[in-house]
Amino acid sequence: MKAVIKTIASGFGTGYSPVAPGSVGSLVGIPLFLMVSGFAWPLQMTAMIALTALAIYTAGVAERLDRNGRKDPGWIVIDEIAGMLVTLLAVPPTFLHILAGYLLFRLFDILKVFPANICETGLHGGYAIVLDDVVAGIYAHLSLRLLIHITGI
Repeated sequence: MKAVIKTIASGFGTGYSPVAPGSVGSLVGIPLFLMVSGFAWPLQMTAMIALTALAIYTAGVAERLDRNGRKDPGWIVIDEIAGMLVTLLAVPPTFLHILAGYLLFRLFDILKVFPANICETGLHGGYAIVLDDVVAGIYAHLSLRLLIHITGI
């Protein structure tokens, strides 16, 4: 069971990337988005909520399994995957939309704009690990929608 939790929490091993594991792990969200992008938005929303719930659970367990006892260890990237699904929710699956969504999500994930910073520091376990990325995903989603509207990409 520990191996399954670590595999899911690490984004199928992408969290062990020696360079920018969060950025690499975020890429796993793209094929997951593409798998659900043909469905109506309520089904996409259901998939996003289900993945977020799975992320909270697995991130919390994985954090406790971390050998070094760190809070939010870098190898846990299921939170970035959930954040990407929030970012791309019901967005047309074009290359430019996905690229812009990825870049916006990484920006907001790094900046930790309020209330993401509060989620990260004020919560514990899987909730702290995942909900700051969900907030970053909401900001990225809204920014992406605005960018699409303004530029017509």
